[in-house]
Amino acid sequence: KTIMVYATVALFLITTLLPFVWMAISSVKPNRELYNLEQSPFVVYSPTLEHYGYLFTKYPFARWMLNTFAVSVISTAFSLAIGILGGYSLARLRFRGAEAMGLGIFITYLVPRTLLFVPLVYVMKLLGLFDSIWSLVIVYPTFLIPFCTWLLMGYFRTIPRELEECAMIDGCSRMGALFKIVLPLCLPGIVSAGLFAFTLSWSEFIYALTFIQSAANKTVSVGAVGALTVGDTFFWGSLMGAALLGSVPVALIYSFFMEY
Repeated sequence: KTIMVYATVALFLITTLLPFVWMAISSVKPNRELYNLEQSPFVVYSPTLEHYGYLFTKYPFARWMLNTFAVSVISTAFSLAIGILGGYSLARLRFRGAEAMGLGIFITYLVPRTLLFVPLVYVMKLLGLFDSIWSLVIVYPTFLIPFCTWLLMGYFRTIPRELEECAMIDGCSRMGALFKIVLPLCLPGIVSAGLFAFTLSWSEFIYALTFIQSAANKTVSVGAVGALTVGDTFFWGSLMGAALLGSVPVALIYSFFMEY
């Protein structure tokens, strides 16, 4: 039994970590080793940082990372604030059309973004936000809010109503019971929704590709692919370095909040 458990875990670790190991190795290999098929792909004979230097000196990669982080944090915070209020209302309050509204929110989340980016481009141009990171801050909540609301709505339903009723008997208002009783108990669900929302924002591609044109305003997912892929030529060393560095913030955030 112990062998089976460790074998399963080992297989899972290999499958999960292999892409990151491959990216790390490829990013420090010189081109003469990277394109030499006779050498082992997992051995680096002459490690180099030239691919990272190329990434930071020739392209505004640090600016891309900052743009991505800013857009993800602002979009996630705004979506969580709306999602908490919406999820709590749909889970706790009884009003006409609550079930239909909850179903509508779920269906909205399922609408493919490829159907929406064209009309949203027109809206961003009308607002004067085209080619601005604020267009992403406005657009990302269109799929993050339904996701957070739907996820938190199910989590709020696991909290006993009696806890809020006791708080309101003791003098709390509805909002007071929400902030003093429910939210502390729902912290794991809120953190989980925030983590997934942040990940969705960080890795989003189609909106960032459509709305942003200038190099200084691009995000990592679009900037790295657009700059390091020219026709059928791929700058694999720098591309793997960009992918690896782009994965670090998400990995760090998950490691800090894993206890939830």
